[in-house]
Amino acid sequence: MTTYLEFEKPLAEMEGKAEELRALARQSEGMDVEKEAAALDKKAQQVLKDLYKDLSPWRKCQVARHPDRPHCKDYIDALFTEYTPLAGDRNFADDHAVMGGLARFNDQPVMVIGHEKGHDTTSRIARNFGMARPEGYRKAIRLMDMADRFGLPVVTLIDTPGAYPGKGAEERGQSEAIARSTEKCLQIGVPLVSVIIGEGGSGGAVAFATADRIAMLEHSVYSVISPEGCASILWKDAEKMREAAEALRLTAQDLKKLAVIDRIIKEPLGGAQRDRAAAIGAVGSELALMLGELAGKKRAELIKERRRKFLDMGSKGLAA
Repeated sequence: MTTYLEFEKPLAEMEGKAEELRALARQSEGMDVEKEAAALDKKAQQVLKDLYKDLSPWRKCQVARHPDRPHCKDYIDALFTEYTPLAGDRNFADDHAVMGGLARFNDQPVMVIGHEKGHDTTSRIARNFGMARPEGYRKAIRLMDMADRFGLPVVTLIDTPGAYPGKGAEERGQSEAIARSTEKCLQIGVPLVSVIIGEGGSGGAVAFATADRIAMLEHSVYSVISPEGCASILWKDAEKMREAAEALRLTAQDLKKLAVIDRIIKEPLGGAQRDRAAAIGAVGSELALMLGELAGKKRAELIKERRRKFLDMGSKGLAA
């Protein structure tokens, strides 16, 4: 069953009418409604094009959070082979909001790490809706260390509202764990490529995305705080999230101009949730290109260029 966002109501009505006609025809033998249904399909396709022609930042936030978008596990299952999950931070626990392990990408051994939100109520609760605790970031540090030791490229898939802000997480050193993970990204001497596949929320995203190459799906978002959180702080009113989304410049298009990210991955019309296989395939193609650009670079060169990239970040957009 298709899940429609609030701004997609006109599309929902049109596609619903076409489906109702076809359901009626299935119940009434000899009834031919395909011509009328096809006309509605054509109109719905045009409505879909119009809706997604120029999405506002807030609407992009809604698309990025769509429950039917492919998540980290979907990408790993489709793009990687011989995936062997590695669990735990060797200190406190295993954080199910972060998944990672050894795998092959196009037959090349890699380490893959990402946030996993879950796909239904049970898995979302188990995965804490993709919000990692300190042990999740410490697990990522352990996996990046292993990749560095064995000379394996690291692929990270970002999809989190942000790090979990709970009392226990703070007691176990949430900020320190995020800082150490970000530091580890800057220290490893192997290629590190990141793709923001949905939400890139605050330090919880930066901890995995301090990479040599950063790509974003066309309708994903990447920001220092959620629009609702920003509105609550600036205007004491979470309902001003639309204005906050505009001010945050959180879209892939804005961030490409500011040189915060390197490339934008085009999504199927209507978002990644409308054609999951095509979206996953596009991410796979981009990962291959980014890893190819970094192949053969020496350890010192990778670290130097990565550090320079982040020191220069934003200056291009500010100068313009």
